[in-house]
Amino acid sequence: MGADFDRADRADIQSKVKDAEEDAKDEVWGGYRYAVIFDSKEADGLKPIDLGAGHASSGETLCGRVITALKSKALLNESVGAGYIERNWPPALKDSGTWPLASLRQSFLNRSLTRLLDPDTTLRNKIVEFVGRGDFGLASGQRPNGAYERIWFEEPISLDEVTFEAGVFLLTKAKAKALKAGMKPEPGVVVGLALEPAIEKYKEREEEKDPAPGAQTRTLHLVGTIPPEIWNRLGTKIIPKLKSGSDLKIGVDFSVTLNAESVRNMESDLRQILEDLGLKGKIQIEQSE
Repeated sequence: MGADFDRADRADIQSKVKDAEEDAKDEVWGGYRYAVIFDSKEADGLKPIDLGAGHASSGETLCGRVITALKSKALLNESVGAGYIERNWPPALKDSGTWPLASLRQSFLNRSLTRLLDPDTTLRNKIVEFVGRGDFGLASGQRPNGAYERIWFEEPISLDEVTFEAGVFLLTKAKAKALKAGMKPEPGVVVGLALEPAIEKYKEREEEKDPAPGAQTRTLHLVGTIPPEIWNRLGTKIIPKLKSGSDLKIGVDFSVTLNAESVRNMESDLRQILEDLGLKGKIQIEQSE
């Protein structure tokens, strides 16, 4: 057509295109009315969130709209306080007063604790603040006797020291004070001490001789109860040593007593965890009165 058109017609077409774009945006915004998040407390594990009526001219993004809705229903937070962590300290770890940072971080990711916008950054900054203020302590490098290479409490600490690893622990105030004062290791660690000398003795052997043809073999069984504070060390100390033998078999036998109302949610969470670990169908969950 070249320049053979009326300027008024062109302006009219541009206006209609702009109106069509705005209508399309409004249609998209109106279509996103609900967000669905995982929630183990729901019967089907899903919780719908009504976002309310939205409009493209509101000046926010779709993601911002979802975040605002989650915050308004206390399902998402930007930060976390020392009191919240203390109230939600795992019962199994209360006696030891230690919480591996890897486990702490996971609790904010799997919905055991409140959702955070940026869990890693938030937890690192808050732990530095908590330790400096004396709300909690931090320890790393656990020794065989239950002590630690480094302990921080009521002192400045670098963000680099706050790593989400099994060997780094958040300490309760009481635990941190006791360790700083030179408290002796807890009696519960004796189980680990009883096994470790034997393990270290065998580690000194640089080579393992294969059984001679026709030589008799024996099977070792390790049976007993392990304190919660050395569960992580069990996997790094004993299992690698057992792999030097043959026909290694490792099973699990966990049991926990819960209120009848909590069993369904716990079972649902456990099945999800087993599926995430690729153990679905390999480990059975049974209930008993």
